Amino acid sequence: MRLSRRAVVASTFTLLVGLSIAVPPVAAAAPAPAPAQPGLDRFLSQELSWGPCTDFARTDADRQTFADPKFDCTYLEVPLDYANPDGKTAKIAMLRQKALDPAARIGSLFTDPGGPGGSGVSFLPSIAGLIGNGEVAQKFDLIGFDPRGVGVSEPTIDCSNTAEIDADRADLDLDTSPEGVAKTEQEYKDFAQRCADRVGLDVLANVGTRDVARDLQIAHQVVGDEKLNYVGYSYGTHIGSEFAEQFPQSVRAMVLDGAVDPSLNPVESRLTQARGFQRAFDNFAKACVGQAGCPLGTDVPGASKKLQDLLRPLINTPVPAAGGRTLSYNDAMTGVLTALYSESLWGFLQEGLVQVTQGNGANLLRLADAYYERAPDGSYSNLLEAFPVINCVDSDRLTDRSVALEISKESLEIAPFYDAGVGPSDALEQCSFWPVPPTSQPGPVEAPGLPTVLVVSSTGDPATPYEDGVSLARQMKARLLTVENDGHTVALQGANACADAAATRYLVDLTLPAQDTTCARQTAPGGQPAPQAGG
Repeated sequence: MRLSRRAVVASTFTLLVGLSIAVPPVAAAAPAPAPAQPGLDRFLSQELSWGPCTDFARTDADRQTFADPKFDCTYLEVPLDYANPDGKTAKIAMLRQKALDPAARIGSLFTDPGGPGGSGVSFLPSIAGLIGNGEVAQKFDLIGFDPRGVGVSEPTIDCSNTAEIDADRADLDLDTSPEGVAKTEQEYKDFAQRCADRVGLDVLANVGTRDVARDLQIAHQVVGDEKLNYVGYSYGTHIGSEFAEQFPQSVRAMVLDGAVDPSLNPVESRLTQARGFQRAFDNFAKACVGQAGCPLGTDVPGASKKLQDLLRPLINTPVPAAGGRTLSYNDAMTGVLTALYSESLWGFLQEGLVQVTQGNGANLLRLADAYYERAPDGSYSNLLEAFPVINCVDSDRLTDRSVALEISKESLEIAPFYDAGVGPSDALEQCSFWPVPPTSQPGPVEAPGLPTVLVVSSTGDPATPYEDGVSLARQMKARLLTVENDGHTVALQGANACADAAATRYLVDLTLPAQDTTCARQTAPGGQPAPQAGG
């Protein structure tokens, strides 16, 4: 799950260990796929019109990438409200790279990069590039899709203009006094009202993961597959587990990497990322303090305080960055969090912290911009708007201030690297003021008849901690692949050859890795901010 700006405080490549044994999925007698919901015939019988992707590009980078003729795009029509399939419709954007070996084609492989709010259309060329010309690309049409409300799907969640997003980034929201809390909560209410006014309550009520799974059930059949092949990263694992619950008999293969644990209770779900990010920061600090000139001092236990000593002055005095902009405290912390998503960014982060000591915010601001999906022209994707809108119809409501205060206190204790020094807050959350009810509730996955699927979990994952993957695998009776990796998601990304091989064999042959398989660490190269799986 992508970490929101306030989430931590306020809620918020190798050797295979063990034998590589061909283990087929549990072979319960192959039941027929679930019967179609009445009223969906016209959606299931639609013919897709694949064509050039020019009109699907949101940014200059997308326009350049999508011009490659190996990609084609289309819209899938689905009901806006599945309870009223004869009513309004929505259009799901999809981008495809056809199987490189049509004669060996198995089917289509759908993928989602996470978020919620991440664009699968923009992500697909990136993951296709990482997959390269291997078996997965040879034998599957690779399809990235923008879930309902996201990216270039229609209608789009568009609650804020660029100026309003810039203003939100500039607003520190660090005042924990009653007046500060009231101001923050009023901002939440104003955002909710803007969404209601600009997007519409009927759309807000129908953009949850429950309905994304229903869209996938239509999508895989319309492209000609009896059963779904799917790779989901981060929040994309939630889409996968939701699909498995609703349509267990419609799954052929499913790789869930960077697992969201849907069984966590309301408090646990708000603290799990704090634990994961503090662990990731400590791992970064361990690598840093052993080097001359590390701005975090000489020992890991003191690194959290050193970070805050370095960054807290930005609360009152931002430092210059490129293009006449400045680096604020919030953007600096967002930049730190962004780099913790991937070990390949640690060098860039360390350089950025050194820059701050020199009065330069360039690297950290670039990292923050990458997190917020800010384009060079200053515009944004709709990720920042889709993230809370989807979360608020997927989750429970926090309405007890004493619980909010306890969560805030525990978060500060669990993740001191993120402690701005202003104390805990009893502010309620954005979803506490949401104008439509949730369509999902926390609870363990129950998917009788589901074939054995593959859950991949990295030991140093900051955003979706390893333990969450263990839990999801247990709930789904899935095969767990453990990867020694300090990053958020890993499979099919060229970061760990063992994990890539395990995912490939499963997707192509339905051959699962042996029980209790661990992929050993593969050293990550230094890197720059770039699109990656997991949101």
